Amino acid sequence: MTVREMQAQEVAMKAIRKESLFILDVRNPSDYEDWKIEGEGIQHLNIPYFDLIDGVEEILDRIPKDQEVLVVCAKEGSSVMVAEMLAEHGRHVAYLKGGMKAWSEHLVPLKIGSLADGGTLYQFVRIGKGCLSYMAVSNGEAALFDATRMTEVYLEFAKSLNAKIKHVFDTHLHADHISGGRMIAKQTGAVYWLPPKDASEVVFKYEPLKNGGEVAIGGSTIRIEALHSPGHTIGSTSFVIDDHYLLTGDILFIDSIGRPDLAGLAEDWVGDLRETLYARYTHLSDDLTVLPAHFMVMDELNEDGTVAKKLGELYRENHGLNIADEAEFRTLVTQNLPPQPNSYQEIRQTNMGKMNPDTEQQREMEIGPNRCAVR
Repeated sequence: MTVREMQAQEVAMKAIRKESLFILDVRNPSDYEDWKIEGEGIQHLNIPYFDLIDGVEEILDRIPKDQEVLVVCAKEGSSVMVAEMLAEHGRHVAYLKGGMKAWSEHLVPLKIGSLADGGTLYQFVRIGKGCLSYMAVSNGEAALFDATRMTEVYLEFAKSLNAKIKHVFDTHLHADHISGGRMIAKQTGAVYWLPPKDASEVVFKYEPLKNGGEVAIGGSTIRIEALHSPGHTIGSTSFVIDDHYLLTGDILFIDSIGRPDLAGLAEDWVGDLRETLYARYTHLSDDLTVLPAHFMVMDELNEDGTVAKKLGELYRENHGLNIADEAEFRTLVTQNLPPQPNSYQEIRQTNMGKMNPDTEQQREMEIGPNRCAVR
């Protein structure tokens, strides 16, 4: 049997389509338990590579014969070796090209819907990390929201649409991934926007986002309105686009709400979080489509792979929006928090411009799951 390489794109589409896939993950158990490829149709077997150096004979009875097996490791090398050993025993085997690092970086662009005068809104699903970013396009101009550090994906996508990126927004100072916004603005000449209350320590120039401020692209066909919505950070800002879409950043997710502690100020910011979710957002239309900056679990994806839901539905179904007792709410978001994102302090410093890690260091800093939410 020959071994083939499987690209992250193919794995992503299998996960989105809920297709069957058997994965042999040869990373250490602690790394596997912390973060793995997930999907409704995915089965896992975790056997560390070091247990397989002398051969795979002892695990053959646990490896299916009637379907392809995908071997996964951190960077690729170990998975290739294990895949070759399995192939020698007659198994249909592939390995994940680039390993979990490639999985962490892969972006899937999906159409969310139409905008005024023929414009379009796209969502970029970083399926291995749970990050979501957005591009609004109209009449040859584009605006980007919460771009990741994989800047070439956005630049090439805009080019394919014959659109020039004019504005780049970050809804807040990110702590779980490195923003590509500033770099894209530098490469394209676009304006880079950041909430000023999150930017007190940044060492670069930016355009301050102000509550109620509006930016138009494409001959004034799309209105992008900023809405100050603190709680995840003190400067967190949401955007209402075309009176139809609500980009919530890390304040509100489909099945969870934002955590207020990544700057060490949970007790100070929990009141802001409740104010945003239980007062500011309640004045908005229930028909707005909520588009968050992250998702936690694959169940939050729609059938087409997008992550989106009406605001009114979230107020009926999202537990974090239905806690009448303020003390109970405070306990939920300050004492029941998941582990903090890997290297989050270093990521914040990088997004402030105070650190300049190289590409490999950035990859290492971002390894791991999304941990920006409270369920």
